Parts: sequence; C-alpha cells; structure tokens
Amino acid sequence: MIRLCALVFCGWLAAANCAVAQSPPPPAPAESAATPRSWQSLSPQQQQVLQGFQGKWDSLPPEKQESLAKGSQKWIGMTPEQRAGAQQRFKQWRALPPEQRQVLRQRWQQFKSLPPEQQQHVREQYRRFRQMPPEQRQELRRQWRQMTPEQRRGMIQRPPPMRSPPAAHHSPR
Repeated sequence: MIRLCALVFCGWLAAANCAVAQSPPPPAPAESAATPRSWQSLSPQQQQVLQGFQGKWDSLPPEKQESLAKGSQKWIGMTPEQRAGAQQRFKQWRALPPEQRQVLRQRWQQFKSLPPEQQQHVREQYRRFRQMPPEQRQELRRQWRQMTPEQRRGMIQRPPPMRSPPAAHHSPR
C-alpha cells in the first residue's frame, strides 16, 4: 500500500517535475485586511534585500508589501547554501511557461486546502519518494504515465489509508 501511495504522490508531482514543493505560495486573497506598510517600517536589512522595490513600494498592494516583507525576513535568516538553493528554484520557476506555473499554483492551492494530517502525509510520501533510488523513482513515473486519467484521478482522490498504531509487544517477565 505504501508503494501505491508513493506512486500516487509521485505521479502528482512528476507531472510538475517535482516543482510543487518548490513553487511559491499563491497570492493572498484580495479581501484580506492587510494594511499598507511604509518603507521606513522595514529593517535596514529588509530594505537592502528589497531595494529594487523602493521606488514603487507605496504603489504596491498591501498584500504584496506584506508578502515581500515576510519573504525578505526569511531571506535574511537563510544560510548562504539555503539562499543558493532558493535562487536556483526561483530560476527554475521563472523558466517555466506561464501555463505550467498556473497549473502548479492550482496544485499548491489544492495541497494547502488539505487537512493538516493529509498535508503531512503528502510531505512524508514526497520525502520517501526522494529517498528512493533513481531507478525506482523512474519506474514509478513510468507506471503513472501508463495509467488512464480515470485511474490517476481515482488514486489521487482516494484518501490515504488510515494506519492503526503498531501493536505493543510485551515480553514475558
């Protein structure tokens, strides 16, 4: 059953070239109550990271300002290795055709709409998939591609099986 779950998850992500986990979150809904943020309210480090936005900061929607402020704070806290990885993922994202980015945004929304337990299950399956040898991942992708769209939908829509806790083993004394 684990292999089946891995196959489902693999197929879900393989179509997106494993970019689902790396795609940026979708923009905040228009009805959010974010208030405008002044450029001066940003720390000097944030201002340095966001210097390209300084001239147009006041014309940005409050949601965009908040998103950029949070992102800059995350950037400041990253190690050089983490920053290099983030830059690489951003380049990959920008290289995708707009249609594929839209599909990935929709998949990200679907993921974020899952209950936390299912999100955790998906993350765990993805982690397990990434730890598989390349040949095994390739085989799972091949199996996914051979499925009909109905088979794929059925596997994706099927909730993960409920796992019962392992039975306690009591040793005789």
